[in-house]
Amino acid sequence: MQVVQAVNGVFHHFDLARELESRGYLKRIYSTFPWKRLQREGLPSDKVRRFPWIQPPLMVAGRFRQLPVSLSRNLQYANFRLFDNWIAKQIEECDAFVALSGSGLKTGSVVQGRGGKYLCDRGSSHIRYQDSILNDEYARWGFSFQACDPRMIDREEAEYAKADAITIASEFARRSFVAMGVPAEKIYKIAYGVRLDRFARTADPSRDTFEVLFAGQVSVRKGIAYLVEAFQKVRHPKKKLRLVGSADSRMRELLNRMDLTDVEVVGSVPQPKLAEYMNTSHVLVLPSIEDGFGLVMAQAMACGCPVIASENSGGPDLVTDGVDGFVVPIRSVDAIAGYLEQIAGDWDLQQRMREAALRKVRSFGGWSDYGQQYSDLLLKLTGEA
Repeated sequence: MQVVQAVNGVFHHFDLARELESRGYLKRIYSTFPWKRLQREGLPSDKVRRFPWIQPPLMVAGRFRQLPVSLSRNLQYANFRLFDNWIAKQIEECDAFVALSGSGLKTGSVVQGRGGKYLCDRGSSHIRYQDSILNDEYARWGFSFQACDPRMIDREEAEYAKADAITIASEFARRSFVAMGVPAEKIYKIAYGVRLDRFARTADPSRDTFEVLFAGQVSVRKGIAYLVEAFQKVRHPKKKLRLVGSADSRMRELLNRMDLTDVEVVGSVPQPKLAEYMNTSHVLVLPSIEDGFGLVMAQAMACGCPVIASENSGGPDLVTDGVDGFVVPIRSVDAIAGYLEQIAGDWDLQQRMREAALRKVRSFGGWSDYGQQYSDLLLKLTGEA
């Protein structure tokens, strides 16, 4: 079996590519990032082809100035469409083509026309469902919401219809597709893994403090405001909440309205520093309003850090409630605060959860389970199982 992948950027697709390569299935992976960034992913250069003409310049421009919405949308849409067209003109014969949603409409048709299978891989919930729930969330905080480009919604829904299978990472994402009318038998759930070579237990948190960690984009989508409110309810003489990750403009505005006593807005950090924070924190909280599957959950657990996660984060697919963490409803300030109090006040519970988190992550061996499940699906769809 020969498999070709396509991804705008990196995401989890290079983790999948390494797993397919180790099994002898990877023929090629296409990305919109330059080789300087991709070489750290550990794949042979002859297996990687690049289309870095729009996305990297767009990312650099966005760091230094706020691009007009219309220009940003047009460039982002052009990046997906031209990337797909570029692959379609040169893609090799293959048995299966796996593309991140938005990246594979034309190429998927080419592969299917040759007798191959096309899999649309979606990292979040159904795009129209995502747009709706985030519009509601922004309105709750008095913000206008920049809705998804209608062209991208149309493009992705055409991919969902065209694909032989849709792969997602959580039960929340699966439910969102079913709710939007996608046939359940077309959807396959495979939860993500973790890089155990980058995230491992190397230290223990202090007994004298209570350190809470959030990692990811500091945004309205991630439910940060509910976490900050819950943290301020916790009674502990030496508590700290660290928000690690880049903060968008709306969230910075919202944080300015809130009580940030004992809250540190750290910004982005390299992965070794993130692993250090995960080792020395007593709990990681991922209160996402919409999240296909938060990779930081498994990363934290690999460092022995228990997790409190919302139902819309992929948490129920990874966390065993009450054993290695807790699962809470979205927007649940009191539930988050209650579990933070429980963990802060019970050292034995902390230790049990730390050990349980380590056992959980080690049981699925990094990304190997994900790679095996995805390979099994590909073999089934291509008739080679």
